[in-house]
Amino acid sequence: MPTRPRLTPAMADVRRAVRDALDAALPDAKKSARRDPSCGLPGGWVISDDAPLVLVALSGGPDSLALAVALGFEQGKCGVRAGAVIVDHGLQRASAEVAERAAEQARAAGLSPVVVRRVAVTDEGDGPEADARAARYSAFGDVARETGATAVLIGHTLDDQAETVLLGLARGSGARSLAGMRVVTPSHARTSVGSPALVRPLLGLRREVVAQSLADQEITPWLDPHNTDETFRRVRVRNTVLPVLEAELGPGMAEALARTAAQLTADADYLDARATDMLHTALTPAGALDTRVMVSLDPVIRLRCVRMWLVSQLGQPQLSSAHVAAVDELIMNWRGQDALNLPGGSVTRRDNALETRCSPLPPAGIAV
Repeated sequence: MPTRPRLTPAMADVRRAVRDALDAALPDAKKSARRDPSCGLPGGWVISDDAPLVLVALSGGPDSLALAVALGFEQGKCGVRAGAVIVDHGLQRASAEVAERAAEQARAAGLSPVVVRRVAVTDEGDGPEADARAARYSAFGDVARETGATAVLIGHTLDDQAETVLLGLARGSGARSLAGMRVVTPSHARTSVGSPALVRPLLGLRREVVAQSLADQEITPWLDPHNTDETFRRVRVRNTVLPVLEAELGPGMAEALARTAAQLTADADYLDARATDMLHTALTPAGALDTRVMVSLDPVIRLRCVRMWLVSQLGQPQLSSAHVAAVDELIMNWRGQDALNLPGGSVTRRDNALETRCSPLPPAGIAV
């Protein structure tokens, strides 16, 4: 029998983060956890066949691989069955080999099922990063529905949270973008019907701690060359912007940005709840937006209503503040303007209602 590595602080931090996140996402799951020292599984925990299934979104990189390994160890204690979904974007040489290596590592960590899904990244006009992300998350949802998975676990770290806040600040997208990512995004909060919950257990951990947990177990991750490609905005933020902020303003910038995100989440939740109520009032039976209701709203609520409506109609969660402000002009300063073109479609005002038209989808199978 192979010898398990000695538990180190980094390994303990990652495992604890997995337990805490799953306890928040699936509070009833661990009630069915049962120990049997003779079962041969990590910790002697028995996993029942009817335990909820959760999937790790696994690229093979350090963050997602560390998450997969920790989940494989903790699944019995958490009362879940753990699997993995591996998305092959087909955008790099040997991507199929990278995906298969990640699948082998997932199986070695005790994950099942392990699903590798090849996707075609179509050009939606939002840039290669956003297009690949859209294809990836669509695949996560498809595989979750096919396998009956309750949640998909994502390996975002505190460093990713800090980068997300800075990118949201650059877009001028408002408090919701500055609030960053949640540890748990319930399924009912997702824009796509039937989407699984998203769980990010590692949001409170620095990237180097997560990587150290793998090194302590002598597990070698795949290093994505895109993570050093300065043509990507996130890479520039990671390798240039954050280090400059740390050098000029002092250490702890990533932690400070993550704290800012957490503090803004509660405020954004309250305002979004108010906006959701008002949006239901402003919607017509056909899904248009009644401008007579909208003009009476406080701008803070009205702009949120506009953003929510656009996301629901056009499926574009990353709309900028400029896009939302342009649509707001159709409500507050109507002068007979032509249709407004936006990512994913267009918005037109007809009398006292705003209507959307989605852009036609590109032919299937065309990759960029």
